[in-house]
Amino acid sequence: MPHAAVPLQRRAVDAQGARIAALRWPVEALWAQLEPLRPGLGVEALVETDSTSTRLLERARGGDSAPCLLVAERQTAGRGRLGRSWISDTAPAATADGPGSLTFSLGLTLAPADWSGLSLAVGVALAEALHPSVKLKWPNDLWLVDDSPPGAPGRKFGGVLIETLALAGGGRYAVIGVGLNLDAPAAQAAFTQPAAGWREIEPLARAPELLARLAAPLLGALIVFEQQGFAAFAKRFAARDALAGKPVQTSQPGAESGRADGVDERGALRLQTPQGERLIGSGEVSVRPC
Repeated sequence: MPHAAVPLQRRAVDAQGARIAALRWPVEALWAQLEPLRPGLGVEALVETDSTSTRLLERARGGDSAPCLLVAERQTAGRGRLGRSWISDTAPAATADGPGSLTFSLGLTLAPADWSGLSLAVGVALAEALHPSVKLKWPNDLWLVDDSPPGAPGRKFGGVLIETLALAGGGRYAVIGVGLNLDAPAAQAAFTQPAAGWREIEPLARAPELLARLAAPLLGALIVFEQQGFAAFAKRFAARDALAGKPVQTSQPGAESGRADGVDERGALRLQTPQGERLIGSGEVSVRPC
Protein backbone atom coordinates (compact mmCIF):
# COMPACT_ATOMS: atom_id res chain seq x y z
CA MET A 1 0.00 0.00 0.00
CA PRO A 2 1.20 3.60 -0.40
CA HIS A 3 3.29 5.01 2.41
CA ALA A 4 0.86 7.72 3.47
CA ALA A 5 2.36 10.25 5.87
CA VAL A 6 0.91 12.91 8.11
CA PRO A 7 3.23 15.93 8.39
CA LEU A 8 2.51 17.84 11.56
CA GLN A 9 2.91 21.34 10.26
CA ARG A 10 -0.91 21.36 10.15
CA ARG A 11 -1.17 20.71 6.43
CA ALA A 12 -4.15 18.85 5.01
CA VAL A 13 -3.34 15.42 3.60
CA ASP A 14 -5.84 13.71 1.32
CA ALA A 15 -4.58 10.12 1.43
CA GLN A 16 -7.06 7.87 3.23
CA GLY A 17 -4.32 6.03 5.09
CA ALA A 18 -2.91 9.29 6.40
CA ARG A 19 -6.30 10.34 7.73
CA ILE A 20 -6.72 6.99 9.46
CA ALA A 21 -3.32 7.30 11.11
CA ALA A 22 -3.98 10.88 12.16
CA LEU A 23 -7.11 9.81 14.01
CA ARG A 24 -5.21 7.28 16.09
CA TRP A 25 -2.02 9.19 16.87
CA PRO A 26 -1.78 12.45 18.85
CA VAL A 27 0.20 14.05 16.05
CA GLU A 28 -0.59 17.68 16.78
CA ALA A 29 0.06 17.25 20.50
CA LEU A 30 3.36 15.50 19.83
CA TRP A 31 4.47 18.24 17.48
CA ALA A 32 3.59 20.93 20.02
CA GLN A 33 5.56 19.05 22.68
CA LEU A 34 8.65 18.25 20.64
CA GLU A 35 9.21 21.08 18.17
CA PRO A 36 10.33 23.59 20.85
CA LEU A 37 13.04 21.10 21.87
CA ARG A 38 14.26 20.72 18.29
CA PRO A 39 13.05 23.59 16.09
CA GLY A 40 11.98 22.43 12.66
CA LEU A 41 11.18 18.90 13.79
CA GLY A 42 8.23 17.20 12.09
CA VAL A 43 6.14 14.26 13.24
CA GLU A 44 4.54 11.80 10.85
CA ALA A 45 2.28 8.76 11.29
CA LEU A 46 2.00 5.86 8.86
CA VAL A 47 -0.49 3.03 8.79
CA GLU A 48 2.12 0.73 7.25
CA THR A 49 5.66 0.91 5.91
CA ASP A 50 8.60 -1.39 5.39
CA SER A 51 10.80 0.28 8.04
CA THR A 52 10.56 3.70 9.65
CA SER A 53 14.36 3.84 9.89
CA THR A 54 14.76 2.94 6.23
CA ARG A 55 12.35 5.70 5.25
CA LEU A 56 14.28 8.36 7.20
CA LEU A 57 17.67 7.19 5.93
CA GLU A 58 16.44 7.26 2.33
CA ARG A 59 15.18 10.80 2.80
CA ALA A 60 18.53 11.90 4.21
CA ARG A 61 20.37 10.30 1.28
CA GLY A 62 18.08 12.29 -0.99
CA GLY A 63 18.97 15.55 0.71
CA ASP A 64 16.15 15.82 3.27
CA SER A 65 17.86 15.66 6.67
CA ALA A 66 15.24 17.65 8.57
CA PRO A 67 14.59 16.25 12.05
CA CYS A 68 11.60 13.92 12.07
CA LEU A 69 9.75 11.52 14.34
CA LEU A 70 8.17 8.80 12.21
CA VAL A 71 5.82 6.19 13.66
CA ALA A 72 4.13 3.27 11.88
CA GLU A 73 1.37 0.98 13.04
CA ARG A 74 2.91 -1.87 11.06
CA GLN A 75 6.40 -2.49 9.73
CA THR A 76 6.83 -5.19 7.12
CA ALA A 77 10.64 -5.16 7.07
CA GLY A 78 11.76 -3.83 10.43
CA ARG A 79 15.40 -4.35 11.34
CA GLY A 80 17.16 -5.26 14.54
CA ARG A 81 20.77 -5.39 15.59
CA LEU A 82 23.30 -7.67 13.83
CA GLY A 83 21.08 -8.00 10.77
CA ARG A 84 18.14 -9.54 12.61
CA SER A 85 14.54 -8.81 11.70
CA TRP A 86 12.27 -6.91 14.05
CA ILE A 87 8.92 -8.67 14.12
CA SER A 88 6.36 -5.87 14.15
CA ASP A 89 2.64 -6.05 14.72
CA THR A 90 0.91 -8.39 12.28
CA ALA A 91 -2.67 -8.00 13.54
CA PRO A 92 -5.12 -5.64 11.82
CA ALA A 93 -4.40 -2.09 12.91
CA ALA A 94 -8.03 -1.21 13.65
CA THR A 95 -8.44 -3.33 16.79
CA ALA A 96 -9.98 -2.12 20.03
CA ASP A 97 -6.61 -1.71 21.70
CA GLY A 98 -4.74 -0.54 18.61
CA PRO A 99 -1.48 -2.05 17.38
CA GLY A 100 0.17 -4.79 19.42
CA SER A 101 3.54 -3.06 19.13
CA LEU A 102 5.01 0.41 18.99
CA THR A 103 7.58 1.05 16.26
CA PHE A 104 9.02 4.46 15.58
CA SER A 105 12.22 6.18 14.50
CA LEU A 106 13.66 9.57 15.32
CA GLY A 107 16.02 11.06 12.75
CA LEU A 108 18.15 14.17 13.31
CA THR A 109 21.63 15.55 12.81
CA LEU A 110 23.92 15.07 15.80
CA ALA A 111 27.48 16.16 16.46
CA PRO A 112 28.67 14.69 19.77
CA ALA A 113 32.37 14.73 20.54
CA ASP A 114 32.17 10.95 21.03
CA TRP A 115 29.40 8.70 19.74
CA SER A 116 30.29 5.88 22.16
CA GLY A 117 27.47 4.81 24.46
CA LEU A 118 24.64 6.40 22.47
CA SER A 119 22.50 3.24 22.47
CA LEU A 120 22.92 3.00 26.25
CA ALA A 121 21.85 6.61 26.72
CA VAL A 122 18.77 5.99 24.58
CA GLY A 123 17.95 2.89 26.62
CA VAL A 124 18.26 4.85 29.86
CA ALA A 125 15.83 7.51 28.62
CA LEU A 126 13.26 4.91 27.55
CA ALA A 127 13.56 2.79 30.69
CA GLU A 128 13.23 5.75 33.05
CA ALA A 129 10.13 6.93 31.21
CA LEU A 130 8.50 3.51 31.51
CA HIS A 131 8.74 1.67 34.84
CA PRO A 132 11.18 0.54 37.58
CA SER A 133 10.82 -3.04 36.30
CA VAL A 134 12.47 -2.11 33.00
CA LYS A 135 16.15 -3.03 32.91
CA LEU A 136 18.73 -2.67 30.17
CA LYS A 137 20.58 -5.57 28.60
CA TRP A 138 23.77 -4.22 27.08
CA PRO A 139 23.94 -2.81 24.51
CA ASN A 140 20.43 -2.11 23.22
CA ASP A 141 17.66 -4.33 24.64
CA LEU A 142 14.89 -3.45 27.08
CA TRP A 143 13.95 -6.23 29.49
CA LEU A 144 11.20 -6.89 31.97
CA VAL A 145 12.85 -8.34 35.08
CA ASP A 146 10.63 -9.63 37.87
CA ASP A 147 13.07 -12.10 39.54
CA SER A 148 10.51 -14.87 39.50
CA PRO A 149 12.09 -17.32 40.08
CA PRO A 150 14.90 -15.48 41.91
CA GLY A 151 17.84 -14.78 39.66
CA ALA A 152 15.86 -15.46 36.49
CA PRO A 153 17.03 -13.49 33.46
CA GLY A 154 14.78 -10.86 32.02
CA ARG A 155 12.55 -11.14 28.99
CA LYS A 156 12.99 -8.83 26.05
CA PHE A 157 10.10 -6.56 25.14
CA GLY A 158 11.94 -3.88 23.22
CA GLY A 159 15.08 -2.88 21.42
CA VAL A 160 16.97 0.05 19.97
CA LEU A 161 18.75 0.25 16.62
CA ILE A 162 20.94 3.25 15.84
CA GLU A 163 22.15 3.97 12.32
CA THR A 164 24.08 6.99 11.10
CA LEU A 165 24.72 8.50 7.70
CA ALA A 166 27.41 10.95 6.59
CA LEU A 167 25.74 13.94 4.96
CA ALA A 168 27.00 15.42 1.72
CA GLY A 169 27.38 18.86 3.27
CA GLY A 170 29.17 17.54 6.33
CA GLY A 171 27.93 16.21 9.65
CA ARG A 172 26.08 13.01 10.42
CA TYR A 173 22.42 12.14 10.42
CA ALA A 174 21.42 9.70 13.15
CA VAL A 175 18.32 7.52 13.06
CA ILE A 176 17.26 6.02 16.37
CA GLY A 177 14.82 3.18 15.79
CA VAL A 178 12.74 1.87 18.69
CA GLY A 179 10.51 -1.20 18.77
CA LEU A 180 8.42 -2.21 21.79
CA ASN A 181 6.09 -5.19 22.12
CA LEU A 182 2.78 -4.27 23.69
CA ASP A 183 1.58 -7.87 23.44
CA ALA A 184 4.10 -10.66 23.89
CA PRO A 185 4.66 -12.24 20.47
CA ALA A 186 4.18 -15.94 19.98
CA ALA A 187 7.39 -17.93 20.34
CA GLN A 188 9.35 -18.22 17.10
CA ALA A 189 12.49 -20.09 16.14
CA ALA A 190 14.18 -16.76 15.36
CA PHE A 191 13.89 -15.62 18.97
CA THR A 192 17.13 -16.04 20.93
CA GLN A 193 15.58 -15.22 24.31
CA PRO A 194 12.16 -15.17 26.01
CA ALA A 195 9.86 -12.36 24.92
CA ALA A 196 7.52 -10.18 26.92
CA GLY A 197 4.88 -7.54 26.25
CA TRP A 198 4.36 -4.17 27.90
CA ARG A 199 0.72 -4.95 28.64
CA GLU A 200 1.98 -7.34 31.33
CA ILE A 201 2.80 -4.16 33.24
CA GLU A 202 0.02 -1.91 31.92
CA PRO A 203 -2.83 -4.07 30.60
CA LEU A 204 -4.64 -1.10 29.03
CA ALA A 205 -1.57 0.43 27.37
CA ARG A 206 -2.02 1.73 23.84
CA ALA A 207 0.70 2.60 21.38
CA PRO A 208 -0.22 6.29 20.84
CA GLU A 209 -0.18 7.09 24.55
CA LEU A 210 3.06 5.17 25.01
CA LEU A 211 4.71 7.14 22.20
CA ALA A 212 3.58 10.39 23.81
CA ARG A 213 5.22 9.27 27.07
CA LEU A 214 8.53 8.34 25.44
CA ALA A 215 9.12 10.91 22.71
CA ALA A 216 10.11 13.95 24.78
CA PRO A 217 12.45 12.07 27.16
CA LEU A 218 14.13 10.44 24.16
CA LEU A 219 14.65 13.71 22.33
CA GLY A 220 15.84 15.37 25.53
CA ALA A 221 18.36 12.58 26.11
CA LEU A 222 19.78 13.03 22.61
CA ILE A 223 20.28 16.74 23.25
CA VAL A 224 22.10 15.99 26.51
CA PHE A 225 24.18 13.26 24.87
CA GLU A 226 25.27 15.62 22.12
CA GLN A 227 26.49 18.09 24.74
CA GLN A 228 27.87 15.80 27.46
CA GLY A 229 28.30 12.35 25.96
CA PHE A 230 27.77 9.07 27.82
CA ALA A 231 29.18 10.51 31.06
CA ALA A 232 25.78 12.09 31.76
CA PHE A 233 24.14 8.65 31.67
CA ALA A 234 26.73 6.33 33.22
CA LYS A 235 25.30 6.19 36.75
CA ARG A 236 21.76 5.98 35.44
CA PHE A 237 22.69 3.06 33.20
CA ALA A 238 24.34 1.28 36.14
CA ALA A 239 21.06 1.53 38.07
CA ARG A 240 19.27 -0.30 35.23
CA ASP A 241 22.03 -2.72 34.19
CA ALA A 242 20.41 -6.16 33.87
CA LEU A 243 23.72 -7.99 33.36
CA ALA A 244 25.82 -6.56 36.19
CA GLY A 245 27.40 -9.35 38.21
CA LYS A 246 25.92 -12.09 36.03
CA PRO A 247 27.82 -14.76 34.08
CA VAL A 248 27.55 -14.06 30.37
CA GLN A 249 28.76 -15.55 27.14
CA THR A 250 29.76 -13.53 24.12
CA SER A 251 29.46 -14.40 20.46
CA GLN A 252 33.08 -13.54 19.77
CA PRO A 253 35.34 -16.27 18.34
CA GLY A 254 35.82 -18.88 21.03
CA ALA A 255 32.50 -17.95 22.67
CA GLU A 256 34.39 -16.38 25.54
CA SER A 257 32.49 -16.32 28.80
CA GLY A 258 32.97 -14.30 31.95
CA ARG A 259 31.18 -12.12 34.46
CA ALA A 260 29.63 -8.82 33.39
CA ASP A 261 30.98 -5.98 35.50
CA GLY A 262 29.18 -2.90 34.26
CA VAL A 263 30.51 -0.59 31.57
CA ASP A 264 33.45 1.79 31.27
CA GLU A 265 33.28 5.55 30.76
CA ARG A 266 32.56 5.11 27.05
CA GLY A 267 29.88 2.43 27.46
CA ALA A 268 31.99 -0.63 26.65
CA LEU A 269 31.03 -3.79 28.53
CA ARG A 270 33.50 -4.82 31.23
CA LEU A 271 33.91 -8.58 31.04
CA GLN A 272 35.86 -10.27 33.85
CA THR A 273 37.51 -13.45 32.55
CA PRO A 274 40.15 -15.86 33.93
CA GLN A 275 42.63 -13.99 31.72
CA GLY A 276 41.65 -10.60 33.15
CA GLU A 277 39.27 -7.85 32.19
CA ARG A 278 38.17 -7.46 28.60
CA LEU A 279 36.32 -4.49 27.18
CA ILE A 280 33.63 -5.36 24.65
CA GLY A 281 32.66 -2.54 22.33
CA SER A 282 29.07 -2.00 21.29
CA GLY A 283 28.27 -3.69 17.99
CA GLU A 284 30.87 -6.42 18.36
CA VAL A 285 28.96 -9.09 20.24
CA SER A 286 25.64 -10.42 21.40
CA VAL A 287 25.61 -10.98 25.12
CA ARG A 288 23.17 -13.08 27.12
CA PRO A 289 23.18 -14.77 30.53
CA CYS A 290 24.64 -18.27 30.39
